[in-house]
Amino acid sequence: MSTLIIIVFVLGYLAIAFEHPIKIDKAASALLTGVLCWVLYVFSGVEHSDVEHGLAHHVYEIASILFFLMGAMVVVELVDAHEGFSVITEKITTTNKIKLLWIVGLISFFLSAVLDNLTTAIVMVSLLRKLVHDKPSRWLYAGIVVIAANAGGAWSPIGDVTTTMLWTGGQLPDTATFMLNLFLPSFVCLVVPMIILSFSLKGKLGSRNNTEENMDTAKWERNLVFFLGLGGLVFVPVFKNFTHLPPFMGMMFSLAVIWITTEIIHRKKNHEQKSKLSVVETLRRIDTASVLFFLGILLAVGALQEVGLLASLANFLDKNLKNVYIINVTIGLLSALIDNVPLVAAAQGMYDIAFTGAFAENGQFWQFLAYCAGTGGSCLIIGSAAGVAVMGLEKIDFIWYLKKISLLAFLGYAAGAAVYVVMHL
Repeated sequence: MSTLIIIVFVLGYLAIAFEHPIKIDKAASALLTGVLCWVLYVFSGVEHSDVEHGLAHHVYEIASILFFLMGAMVVVELVDAHEGFSVITEKITTTNKIKLLWIVGLISFFLSAVLDNLTTAIVMVSLLRKLVHDKPSRWLYAGIVVIAANAGGAWSPIGDVTTTMLWTGGQLPDTATFMLNLFLPSFVCLVVPMIILSFSLKGKLGSRNNTEENMDTAKWERNLVFFLGLGGLVFVPVFKNFTHLPPFMGMMFSLAVIWITTEIIHRKKNHEQKSKLSVVETLRRIDTASVLFFLGILLAVGALQEVGLLASLANFLDKNLKNVYIINVTIGLLSALIDNVPLVAAAQGMYDIAFTGAFAENGQFWQFLAYCAGTGGSCLIIGSAAGVAVMGLEKIDFIWYLKKISLLAFLGYAAGAAVYVVMHL
């Protein structure tokens, strides 16, 4: 039965990759794949109660991610509805493609370390829609956002789910140490693709209209909602650290505060003006298909994990590769095909924290695992939460990303890994 589950997963993966040729939305393929994997697991001879328990566990984890994603999307859409991003776009006046590439990449890199790679990807796509109107060019910048967001999240304890797992799990308790050790490899992971891309980008983008004409909000309203929205996103990791509640709870808290604030500042406007700027209207505009796509992918990966395939894969790597650097590099590349969260969880379960050596607290194995699992997913667009979000929001084709961005992402990943290895030889 495990073989059948793998076959269904691979076929579903291919259906997502060839979404445009077969003309079936990737969300439908992902949902069907996720459900079929669990159906096959039910008929594998496992006790029904065990299946229900496993599904409930995965649904909780998936729901936490989806509620976080939906909350972040609503906050960003609300800021966008108030033209709040004009606070940033008015400052970015360049139309030079190369300069804009570096601006977008560096903003995404450092913003991801403060927020997280998923939220950063959503914010930056909204910014790109204001800055770049040409779709092929915007997709190219969006690809760099995926690489930058994942690279920026890898060196921060709150920048990526896997890094947070290693931080809270006791493998990387000393944040200052692993941030210093991972900053340079992560930065190289971004800089290498941008240098290569800089040689091929030519010309200028079309002019943008940054005037306040046709805006439905006053300047103070735009500024208030922008800083309230950004502050709400930054507050999420702070909320988690103080309360130890899941991040989606902090996101819901921030959304509630912003919701109440916008209701108050627009309460005297007429119904037509108020409705366009309300959270209720914003909820209608968020991309629900992307959320369902995420649900399907995570259900499918959860089934693979529940069957024990991912744990078997981790054990196979441990027995056959035997080198901590090679194991981590391979895990990073596999995370482009399979979600990095269960792979890191499997690695945490395989290796105990040692007193000394590579497996000690803040040891080289755990640091390098944080880098590889965080950045390796950039090699494919569905290999990371940031990539899935950008794919859904911008409708980027899997094959297009494979042709235009995957090699750049791999070269950056390999260069950053080489830097880390050289630093610790």
